[in-house]
Amino acid sequence: MSSTPGKDTDFRDRILSDPEAVLEDQDIMRALITANEKSMGSNIVDLRGIAMERLEARLDRLEDTHRNVIAAAYENLAGTNQIHRAILRMMDANRFESFLSDLKGDVADILRVDTVRLVLESAARSEDPAVAKLQDVLCVAEPGFVAGYITQGRNHPIRQVTLRQVRTDNAMLFGDKADFIRSEACLRLDLGEGRLPGMLVFGAEDPHQFTPQQGTDLLAFFTGVFERVMRRWLS
Repeated sequence: MSSTPGKDTDFRDRILSDPEAVLEDQDIMRALITANEKSMGSNIVDLRGIAMERLEARLDRLEDTHRNVIAAAYENLAGTNQIHRAILRMMDANRFESFLSDLKGDVADILRVDTVRLVLESAARSEDPAVAKLQDVLCVAEPGFVAGYITQGRNHPIRQVTLRQVRTDNAMLFGDKADFIRSEACLRLDLGEGRLPGMLVFGAEDPHQFTPQQGTDLLAFFTGVFERVMRRWLS
């Protein structure tokens, strides 16, 4: 029994020497408030305690929102850097064949997509050996194919960037990975006056990589740069 007062004195001295340690500990403060409410009895409502609980809940929500905003900002910055790196790599090519090779290689790796396919519409169905050589990244389609594929036959405006989840066996667009593609980004290309439209398709095995709820600003910027590069090659 003689050791108890000593321990209590030591505990009291520690609190008095550093009271902020108690005030900053949420669990201790919550326990003290609860003990105070019990000591007042069940017939007394502690409005101050209720107000503190509500303020604490509000603070928790604000902290969660703050963390979400920071996470979104970092994600957006990472996405911007990713698009910029892909564009710089795409512009390094000095020949069209190298440009297409980089598109399915380094550019696809930077953007973290599993397949890339450039679709060009043409009224002439000639068997060009150069096109056949690049068929793993370039394919030629009939006029109207791009609009039909993007809209899926529905009567609605064609957007520059369309993101969606898919299940497809379209080997023309996705090659031997067609059975594994679960989401895609369709970038409609305006190749200039007097030319039929084109389309750049990114395919991903991850069903959540491209979804309609995602923003398209960065991909729209990428599309604008890609259109201008393609116009120079085609001229």
